[in-house]
Amino acid sequence: MFRGIYAGMSAMLVQEKMLDVVGNNLANVDTAGFRGRVAVNKSFPEVLVDRVERYTVVDEALNEELGNRKFFPYVKGRTSIGTMSITNVLSETTMSTDPGSVQFTDNPLDVMINGEGFFVVEDGNGNTFYTRAGNFQKGPAGELMTHEGEFVLGNGGRIALGEAVSFFVGENGQVYADNEAVDQLQVVVFENPTYLHQEGKSLLSETPESGEPQAVEAPAVVGGALERSNVQIVLEMVRMIEANRAYEAAGRAITIQDELSGRLYTSVGRPT
Repeated sequence: MFRGIYAGMSAMLVQEKMLDVVGNNLANVDTAGFRGRVAVNKSFPEVLVDRVERYTVVDEALNEELGNRKFFPYVKGRTSIGTMSITNVLSETTMSTDPGSVQFTDNPLDVMINGEGFFVVEDGNGNTFYTRAGNFQKGPAGELMTHEGEFVLGNGGRIALGEAVSFFVGENGQVYADNEAVDQLQVVVFENPTYLHQEGKSLLSETPESGEPQAVEAPAVVGGALERSNVQIVLEMVRMIEANRAYEAAGRAITIQDELSGRLYTSVGRPT
């Protein structure tokens, strides 16, 4: 009967992760360039199940080392329980590549990629990230930055706007300051963009599964426009309701298994 409890617990963990993914998508519904993530569940014929055990029996050597304690709240290790059949587990989360809707802002530093690709940005520690969010601004030192404070990279590194007062971005990503071209936005593509890792809001980082970034020589961009989040609120709400119902059903199954176990112990342990 404990296998039924473990199966129900596994289902609850899957739905909990599903709710985390949906909640993150809904929290970023107004984040420019955000691309929602999709939780992928897979069913396996057999899954090896184990549990984490802690020290509950006094070990003389360890007892002496730790100061004669009667209980050790330290992890002893994993103990195999066995296999469960037809188990549904959370396999991975992938990024949706569906484009978001277009919002025309007429802001000269707002840029949208027309098609696939990602802007390349850099934080203050030199770490490189990728994003679809093109709501850029002029930083305190005259450098082109994102609204989150990352530096926007061009073909020549960080894009410097200097003391210019007027800006615009050309169709191929050229950045003009006071009608003079200063650099070109760096845009890259990935072989498997769905496997990019989300670092926070619209920032992404490469993974072994996504492949290495490949530069786009003549990117197609639209100035004065932004790509909005591709999250569909109605679809996410439906997923949330489904996950909640499945979570409740799994919890009820665990309760039934526990009640049946209690009846079994009572019946077997009753004197004849």
